[in-house]
Amino acid sequence: MSALRTMAARRAWLIGLLVLALAAAACADEEDGGRSADDPIRIAMVGPSASNDLAFTQSMVDSLNRLGETYNIEVDVTDGTFVIEDAAVAIRGYADDGFDIVLAHGSQFGGSLSEIAPDYPDTYFAWGTSRDTFGLPNVYSYSVKSDQGGYINGTMAAHLTESGVIGVVGPIEVGDIKAYIDGFVIGVASVDPSLTVNVNYIDSFSDVALAAEAAQAHIEAGADILTGVSQMTVGATGVAREHGVLWFGSQSDQTPLGEEIVVASQIYNWDFQLGQIVEDLLAGEMNGRVITADFSNGGLTMAYNSNFSLDADVRAAADAAEAGIRDGSISTGVE
Repeated sequence: MSALRTMAARRAWLIGLLVLALAAAACADEEDGGRSADDPIRIAMVGPSASNDLAFTQSMVDSLNRLGETYNIEVDVTDGTFVIEDAAVAIRGYADDGFDIVLAHGSQFGGSLSEIAPDYPDTYFAWGTSRDTFGLPNVYSYSVKSDQGGYINGTMAAHLTESGVIGVVGPIEVGDIKAYIDGFVIGVASVDPSLTVNVNYIDSFSDVALAAEAAQAHIEAGADILTGVSQMTVGATGVAREHGVLWFGSQSDQTPLGEEIVVASQIYNWDFQLGQIVEDLLAGEMNGRVITADFSNGGLTMAYNSNFSLDADVRAAADAAEAGIRDGSISTGVE
């Protein structure tokens, strides 16, 4: 009996040590502020247009889908919130519901986010495209060097135009939109500065009819190639298809808007920025900062329409431009 009591006491002692060790480990995790990668990460995204817009909002939805292949995430999306007040309600609602990361995917949402984020210091917020974190540790700002893909598209456009006139349908002259268009114009000029590039900003991200009118005006002015940015481009590409005018896209692969006219598209891969925010979350760190994507870090890539017969020399010129941008030998000059 004495031996049995001794064994039981030793077993109880060992169990006690195990419990203490587990408790200590739990406390250490809390002190480190980290979390297990096995725990689901709740991410919410508020976008200004439809999730399948083949432009800005879809680019983030696609990246979130790819992010789910690496991390255990739960995603909720509120799209079509072009009205800023509606977006603000959605952003605050997600924070109230305890989402780990809330993405305000639109430069127009910055003002609302600067007011909302201080009320939720434990929530990771991110918005773009911008380079402003409002000095808040829980706000991340993401941006893209969209001028780089604009330069590559402009290079191809310069080689392909026969009329010597190229048209640009822009929405609002801000952020990555302006950078892309400026890069495109510079890319054209790098091949032939005598070519004419007409740029028209319609002051709207979503006015499809106005984009169509702008495209028509460009074509009447002699343009045989068009480019543009944002969800309103479906209006411009519709007109381009009617007239057999070539199109260069940005943000998402716009080949579905016209397989016979779309030459290539610059793709925004937000995976790069999202991955860094998730890693900070897992590490229990809050390093609100600006994260910029480009061709060197994989945040930007090119998609070429396999159904479009692109001349080998033109593709070679595009590849050379991309290589030069990657190694730094080519600079667009856009800040």
